[in-house]
Amino acid sequence: MTTRRVSLPGVGVQYDFTTEHGRRLSVVVHSDGRRFLGFFDADDPDSCVLSVPLSTEEAAAMSHLLDPGPIEAVRTDGIDLVTEHIPVGSRSPYAGRLLGDTRARTRTGASIVAVLRRTGAFPSPGPTFRFAAGDTLVAVGTREGVDALAEIITGG
Repeated sequence: MTTRRVSLPGVGVQYDFTTEHGRRLSVVVHSDGRRFLGFFDADDPDSCVLSVPLSTEEAAAMSHLLDPGPIEAVRTDGIDLVTEHIPVGSRSPYAGRLLGDTRARTRTGASIVAVLRRTGAFPSPGPTFRFAAGDTLVAVGTREGVDALAEIITGG
């Protein structure tokens, strides 16, 4: 697995990534913030077969999909609070259902403080907020509570 950074004068920077299996991906970050994700031919590593333009928001969403790690824990009055992103997958028992149906806070003690959707963010959703497959829930609570909430949402 190798990575390479190449300056593109007047354009921006290109980052190339070669996977363990020899596939090459590229991200071009333009000086104006635009980004392009490029996929290269396995037989001809210099031939880009597909280029996908990404807005800044789309690039951020993609990075969360690739690295959905939790946000650092916050220590408050002897209680460790964590904030974590929980995806609502297409197989989630709550995709298409209301937040109130989860009874999340009652069952786990964790709170859903926002929902991130491709079309925007929804802070402080109420019990009548309807989840959609592809949403990302921003949850706050104890480690145990957030883990329990993730189990409920993913159906695991």
